[in-house]
Amino acid sequence: MSDQPAVEAVDTAVYTVPTDAPEADGTLAWDKTTLVLVTTRSGGTTGLGYTYAPAATAHVVRELLAGTVTGLSAHDVPRANERMCRAVRNAGLPGVAAQAVAAVDIALWDLKARLLGLPLVHLLGAARDDVPVYGSGGFTTYDADRQERQLRGWTEEQGIPRVKIKIGESWGAREHRDLERVARARAVIGDTAELYVDANGGYRAGQALRLAGLLADEGVTWFEEPVSSDHLTTLADIRGRTPIDVTAGEYGYALPYFQHMLDAGAVDCLQADITRCGGITVWLRAAALAHARGLDVSGHCAPHAHAHAAAAVPNLRHLEWFHDHVRIERLLFDGVLDPGGGSVTPGADGTPGLGLTLVEERAAPYRVE
Repeated sequence: MSDQPAVEAVDTAVYTVPTDAPEADGTLAWDKTTLVLVTTRSGGTTGLGYTYAPAATAHVVRELLAGTVTGLSAHDVPRANERMCRAVRNAGLPGVAAQAVAAVDIALWDLKARLLGLPLVHLLGAARDDVPVYGSGGFTTYDADRQERQLRGWTEEQGIPRVKIKIGESWGAREHRDLERVARARAVIGDTAELYVDANGGYRAGQALRLAGLLADEGVTWFEEPVSSDHLTTLADIRGRTPIDVTAGEYGYALPYFQHMLDAGAVDCLQADITRCGGITVWLRAAALAHARGLDVSGHCAPHAHAHAAAAVPNLRHLEWFHDHVRIERLLFDGVLDPGGGSVTPGADGTPGLGLTLVEERAAPYRVE
């Protein structure tokens, strides 16, 4: 190990960006989003990673993780990941600690690829050139005009042939409006684009089953978290009784979570969030679990953190082009990807690592820590 570059420093910064309009899904409302940035350094090379999480995540990085990985070989990212997971044992891995581990892990993979002068997808090994994306937003707070503008922006201006809107408004209390919004979305995008919905666990079991039939009538093919992903047997029951693909997994913070979900037969496509589940190291393992069962994996949110890893797995279905995170990543970073035509091509320009560069002058007004 003595001839390998070592991790010399781990630093953090926190940015909070207001939304461009009030936003809500079935179970939560918000008007700002926080990104916790991690930078790792070896010699004159810097890697970056990030997660969308509370500012407390930065404190976990500084207090529990930075010292754990400093001094390790910058090439041995799985070793660093394992040490970080052990370091947060008493703090509790699921939640903020896992998001902290994820941000550092992503930054370490970015650092390694930059040290080797390779786009990250080339370091990992590509399974595909293009990564399909789907437009995601359609918040329950949107009126008909705003929803239509967003949908047309994806399908007509960018050529993205698959889109998703939020339903389950007010914990499932506004079914009629949910169905009206789905019908309007279908009318806007036409018959050729795929239509997805996300209830964020807002419905009751029987309610979700009843609505699934009505959603299928509108050509919906993706029903995300019809009920809480904490209830795996209920998800599995719904999955077995509807032709729509039932999906979940974004709240997986450790590999056993995904194993339990798959063992329960709860999903048709496994969602995993690279900024929550322990980073690129664990996301690739979750994808392998799904592949072993003949299932696809989909990247949840944070598109530029996922893109290179997504291109490295053979069972990828797509990557979520989430409105909030796309806005923030375009604002803070240079090197963002173009989803025109419905896919992105990570590594195409040969830029090492994730291909992202923080633009300090654009980011400074939003820095809170």
